Amino acid sequence: MKKKEILFIHGTDYKNMTKKLLERANLAGAIPHRDTKIALKPNLVAAQDASNGATTHWELAAGTIEYLKEHGFSSILIMESSWVGEKTDRSVRASGYDKVCREYQVPFVDLQKDSYTECDARGMKLKVCDTALQAEFVINMPVLKGHCQTKITCALKNNKGVIPNSEKRRYHTMGLHKPIAHLNTVVRNDFILVDNICGDLDFEEGGNPVEMNRILGFWDPVLCDAFVCETMGYRPEEVSYLTLAEKLGVGSADLSQSRPVFVNQPEHTGQTISMTRRVEKLAGYARPKDACSACYGSLIYALDRLESRGCLKGKRPPVCIGQGYKGKTGEIGVGQCTSCFQKSLKGCPPKAVEILKFLEENWK
Repeated sequence: MKKKEILFIHGTDYKNMTKKLLERANLAGAIPHRDTKIALKPNLVAAQDASNGATTHWELAAGTIEYLKEHGFSSILIMESSWVGEKTDRSVRASGYDKVCREYQVPFVDLQKDSYTECDARGMKLKVCDTALQAEFVINMPVLKGHCQTKITCALKNNKGVIPNSEKRRYHTMGLHKPIAHLNTVVRNDFILVDNICGDLDFEEGGNPVEMNRILGFWDPVLCDAFVCETMGYRPEEVSYLTLAEKLGVGSADLSQSRPVFVNQPEHTGQTISMTRRVEKLAGYARPKDACSACYGSLIYALDRLESRGCLKGKRPPVCIGQGYKGKTGEIGVGQCTSCFQKSLKGCPPKAVEILKFLEENWK
């Protein structure tokens, strides 16, 4: 059953949220022994602050390291390589990971400078950095965000950061999906700690962050990415590397068998991330009133899918959302708090794929 768990925690105290989620997951109990070589693999794709929607918040690494040290683990490192054209050390400084490594005395391994080994990845010859291969327990720490070529990027694609730059270029010539799926047959995904705080709408480098203010935990990288698809308004079968990874035995995409574990419940915090012009345009179709970040963020993702299909045309009633609508009536609303409306989608929060279908059928 553990492989089927999806852990949720909401809020804005990201470091302590991380520790609470790992405690609830009993991560320490899954690590073989106190001398296990543990590697943290964040997403530091570019020299960006995490608030821009591209990189993993440093607080997740700090919370993870504190949790591990408090449970007696000392062989810990952080590993990553930025995308081709960016130097990893610039990304480390821009994202605050240099300070984390100094404070907790944890080494950072720049995989752009690492040696590598060619592996047989279920029939594909793929090069993988040696530090990643030598790790005995890997905590994959991706950002839940969109991608201009693969639609979504999270656990499976985040492992593209453990291959040399020459291999990254080659993956693009092979169409990305097949090598990403095969790569995950040889690299470790022992636990996936997902930064779902403010990932970008559809670009790996950030620029249009969508506030969700939650951290997620998974034991299965395929289940993780299937959940991400529905969170962002896609069907899992629309992401080829996900379905191929499932066929290769990396994990299961069957969300109907998943078991949600809520460490806490979402609530309206009053804190908002500044909207870019694009996100603000999408938000113009909504009328939030004390909306939780996760619910409102899901609506933004659904509106973005509708816009990409050319469906956001003509005058429509605003979509109401948030706790301020509890017990009130209206025309159309999203989330459990609008249950008294003429047309309402239940869920706390509903996924973007559910909102998308609901709006296509009812928002005329």
